Amino acid sequence: MTKTTVKEQDATVRANHDSSQSAGHRANRLADTTSPYLQQHASNPVDWWPWCEEALALAREQDKPILLSVGYSACHWCHVMAHESFEDAATAEVMNRLFVNIKVDREERPDIDKIYQTAHQLLAQRPGGWPLTVFLTPDDQKPFFAGTYFPNQPRHGLPAFAQLIASVELAYREQRDSIRRQNTALMDALEQLEPIPDDRIPDAAPLEGARRQLAGSFDATNGGFGRAPKFPHPTNLEFLFRHWAATLVDDPEDNPAADQSSVYAPNPGDVKALHMARFTLERMIRGGINDQLRGGFCRYSVDDYWMIPHFEKMLYDNGPLLCLCCDAWQISQPADDARLFRDAAEATADWVMAEMQSPEGGYYSTLDADSEGEEGRFYVWDRAEVAALLEPAEYDLIAPLYGLDQTPNFEGKWHLHGYRRLEESAAEQQLPLEQAYTLLASAKAKLLLAREQRVRPARDDKILTSWNALMIKAMARSARVLGRDDCLASAEQALEFIRTRLWQSDKLADGRLLATYKDHKAHLNAYLDDYALLLDALLELLQTRWKRADLDLAIALAERLLAQFSDVEQGGFFFTSADHETLIQRPKPLGDEAMPSGNGVAARALQRLGHLLGESRYLDAVHATLRFAAVPIRRIPDAHASLLMALDEYLNPPEIIIIRGNDESLRTWQTTAQQGYRPRRLVLAIPADEPDLPGTLSAMHAGDGVCAYHCRGLHCEAPLRSLDELAKI
Repeated sequence: MTKTTVKEQDATVRANHDSSQSAGHRANRLADTTSPYLQQHASNPVDWWPWCEEALALAREQDKPILLSVGYSACHWCHVMAHESFEDAATAEVMNRLFVNIKVDREERPDIDKIYQTAHQLLAQRPGGWPLTVFLTPDDQKPFFAGTYFPNQPRHGLPAFAQLIASVELAYREQRDSIRRQNTALMDALEQLEPIPDDRIPDAAPLEGARRQLAGSFDATNGGFGRAPKFPHPTNLEFLFRHWAATLVDDPEDNPAADQSSVYAPNPGDVKALHMARFTLERMIRGGINDQLRGGFCRYSVDDYWMIPHFEKMLYDNGPLLCLCCDAWQISQPADDARLFRDAAEATADWVMAEMQSPEGGYYSTLDADSEGEEGRFYVWDRAEVAALLEPAEYDLIAPLYGLDQTPNFEGKWHLHGYRRLEESAAEQQLPLEQAYTLLASAKAKLLLAREQRVRPARDDKILTSWNALMIKAMARSARVLGRDDCLASAEQALEFIRTRLWQSDKLADGRLLATYKDHKAHLNAYLDDYALLLDALLELLQTRWKRADLDLAIALAERLLAQFSDVEQGGFFFTSADHETLIQRPKPLGDEAMPSGNGVAARALQRLGHLLGESRYLDAVHATLRFAAVPIRRIPDAHASLLMALDEYLNPPEIIIIRGNDESLRTWQTTAQQGYRPRRLVLAIPADEPDLPGTLSAMHAGDGVCAYHCRGLHCEAPLRSLDELAKI
């Protein structure tokens, strides 16, 4: 649902419902789950079930349709519907009498969410969202009616929820034949959504096509693509950065001292692609979607200006955006505006380590949008309060910077949004820029201290493997690019958490991942995204520092991907493993959504690992995936940025530099090889005494001193024996 003001509806809605809100009702079965979202509904009068075989069997035995409700803990409209309907005794009585009611956390069960979101689009002929409300036949769990949020009274052109469910149940009793026919047509439509593999892998045309499509929807005034609501879409920004880098001409003879991977290189490359990505990221960093005091990005902006966000903070947004801030800083050096990207990267990383990393090491999932029954209340300000907290010089600087000199921008209050650049505010106040930075830092510190006294939004403290993988990659990138040892320590703690609590089996060859962890319990069969994103994160971490155990785990993940997720007949990877619970569909999602496509990430990571080790089976799986995805890639290239990046490295195999030598020299050689923004380059610095390396790495010996093996795809040149030779690459 699009965010609107709903104070009259949810003044008592809390981000984390506790039993006091449903006093007098015994806890239902959701109390024993690991999902904070399900636990929020544990004291509802609704007789909720989690998704389980027992609930499905009960529906079959009693011939009751299933009312499936899907949401997540930070979802504002989920809270509203819970308060209006699920906490209402009269509504609950109807639900309990007519249905078997199942509540699903879409973050723990993305497999269920993906299937029924797609079904909703087919049934309702419009996009879905959360809360997702779907009615299923009891014998086969096929959907016959679907919607999202429904109010407790007729409103917004929607029927009252209690009236709706009575009508749906009556239709199930009286129109079974038509429902069966509809279900048959729906299953045919779901099957037809899967593309027919092409015999030809696309050439570079879709890469250019995606660039053109993004340019066509680019908001040149505010950044981003399309109109409100505006989402970050980090995969598209990463694609544009990579596209720009690919258009640079690396010719050291033209300017041997120039770093060609900088925006200020002699050959500027596709500056339009670069501008679209950098300008969008800059506007997000300066906008209200970015927490100006603490760091961390919110889910999306409800306006064109990146000003007023949907205030929830999701781990899966902040990982890729942290990577992009690091990339933009690398690209933009040595210009003054590079500082904006580094500051944003460090603030985001600091926020994650301070507020989102558990004592056990894993990263928590989300911060809620609501506190004290109101969305955004934790973040917004009264102007008089700000003025009272700050010195006059501080206030005079930040008032025009953040719009405190303008009319309120959020329900009579001010949400901090960068209306102008710091350089402009400093010039107006006739302040040297460094003094302005000092005043800004002191003002932020005072406001943050005051904000910390407020009631905080609830935190969803479950730990998800795939989301953790995105942040592990980002922290590893931050450590390497920003020189932050604390970020490396954070990434290693999170990886060790996954290795010890979410990876099953002492033997890597027999290991498998679990998807989620909370309250000392890990469970649920892991999904494609868990394996693919963790493999990708390990490759990033190996570039930051060498650890043999991480390479071994990466190989184990790759083997599991091929054994359990690969479609050997048609190509591509299923979202669920071969031994997963049987659902009404086993999809192979190709397009990027809020998270990058598991097929795209798997293809790129397997391709890199295949070239690194000389493992043809990994490369064959990538070839089959790109064939399977060829038609949708050609038809809607900008919806498949992750697959396009895999295609780019298929057409232009990644550059691999393997450095062997002693510990004292390895860091210098590694730093030299990793200069600048080079997204197609993979650099590993492996100590000379590391024994029994797998695959083609086994032939890359150090010899006397230090040497570097420079490879493109599966072809390697003679080893480089001097740092000067390496610097010329």
